[in-house]
Amino acid sequence: MDAHFEPPVALGAARELVEPSLRAAVDRLDPKVRRVAAYHFGWEERDGSPGRGGGKAVRPALAVLSARAVGADGTVGVPGGVAVELVHNFSLLHDDVMDGDEERRHRPTAWTVFGRSAAILAGDALLALAFDVLLDADRGRDAQSCLASATQELIVGQVYDLEFENRLDVGLTECIAMAGAKTAALMACAASIGARLAGAGPAQIEALETFGRELGLAFQLVDDILGIWGSPEVTGKPVGADLRARKKSLPVVAAMSSETTAGAELRALYAGEKLHTDADPQVVARAAALVEEAGGRRWATDEAARRLAVARTAIANAGLDSSATRDLLALADYVTQRDH
Repeated sequence: MDAHFEPPVALGAARELVEPSLRAAVDRLDPKVRRVAAYHFGWEERDGSPGRGGGKAVRPALAVLSARAVGADGTVGVPGGVAVELVHNFSLLHDDVMDGDEERRHRPTAWTVFGRSAAILAGDALLALAFDVLLDADRGRDAQSCLASATQELIVGQVYDLEFENRLDVGLTECIAMAGAKTAALMACAASIGARLAGAGPAQIEALETFGRELGLAFQLVDDILGIWGSPEVTGKPVGADLRARKKSLPVVAAMSSETTAGAELRALYAGEKLHTDADPQVVARAAALVEEAGGRRWATDEAARRLAVARTAIANAGLDSSATRDLLALADYVTQRDH
């Protein structure tokens, strides 16, 4: 992964296009709920002073680019970009509470600042707002249907992710299915919702959905790699955060399923009490080494590359706008080569 891999121009352009509408939507919330949401997005600090900004806005960029890809102006995809970003952040607010994560984007998570109940309710409000945003959009019904299906998949993925915490027999196939539901489903919707709002035909929508789903899986694989080997400056979380939480991430499950000595030792470590939030750094380092020895890191890296190749192929011959296609491919490269 290249530490100097620069964000594509299209990502910044999409953020500038979508963020005013996103802020306007959040401003419609009750002031107490809005305060939590604005903090979570990074727009404000806990005292209400201006914040440093939020995430990279990958999903809104996909929505805008998918509209452009079928020949429409990027503004057509803005309501879709706002909606998917709201759903994404609904899931982050809830995930942080469920996982007990105390840091996100190098800041205390919303629930640690405002309380668990306030963070959950803010997430609920963002979810409702996402569908409200699409009410007045042309072809908003089709976009809402896409978003509803993706949200249902996302929730099911989270259910299985939580279930995996209490199991040591998680298989790689079901772990991939969980990641496909929890992460890739919303990426698939983001990558096609702009095209839906633009009235594209089913073949182009299907190509963009496939692109988004495969990109989502590649994205999750990279995220899981960073969850083990990423630095705090990169991830905004402690070293080996996923290992400390004993998460059954894709590299971990691949390692545990490897039928190697290292995989067996990793399973025993996960079954014991040595791995926890305040675990000895040497224990965390040993767990990371076992994942690597058992082939989990190599498998995840190779699988991410394979999924990215499938994503690229999906839109190569779909009759999409060539400029937008280049931007989609540049965005895909960026989010799967990130170590930042």
